[in-house]
Amino acid sequence: MEKYQLAQVNVAQAKAEMDTETMSGFVARLDEINALADQAPGFVWRLQTEEGDATALRVFDDPLLLVNISVWESIEALRTFVYKSLHVELIQDREAWFNKMGMAHQALWWIPHGHIPTVQEAKEKLEHIRQYGPTQEAFTFGQTFTQP
Repeated sequence: MEKYQLAQVNVAQAKAEMDTETMSGFVARLDEINALADQAPGFVWRLQTEEGDATALRVFDDPLLLVNISVWESIEALRTFVYKSLHVELIQDREAWFNKMGMAHQALWWIPHGHIPTVQEAKEKLEHIRQYGPTQEAFTFGQTFTQP
């Protein structure tokens, strides 16, 4: 039986460029939260530049649309990091830094163990959620699917 890992993508539209006062509180927490992710049980990989985060990557037409892609050993490991670690403080404060998205902004999907998802793959999974809702191909925390 092939082993799978969980990939996730989430996007957020920043209220301003990263070097502005508006975004300073978010930027000030990036190193801390990224280090927390890197050390979290079940963490495998995350998209990042040489500087250690992904905020400088522009993968959408909107220059304020930030992307986060990561791989985890399980849904439970990702859920624990997102909702039961200091990361939850960023979620609670997100309205200060990010505009409310009018469409799905997160997708989860199973990948073969050792696979590193591409940005294009992540964009396709996000688009799948937007078009079809949660399915075995791409899903959310609200409606998960078991490994293939």
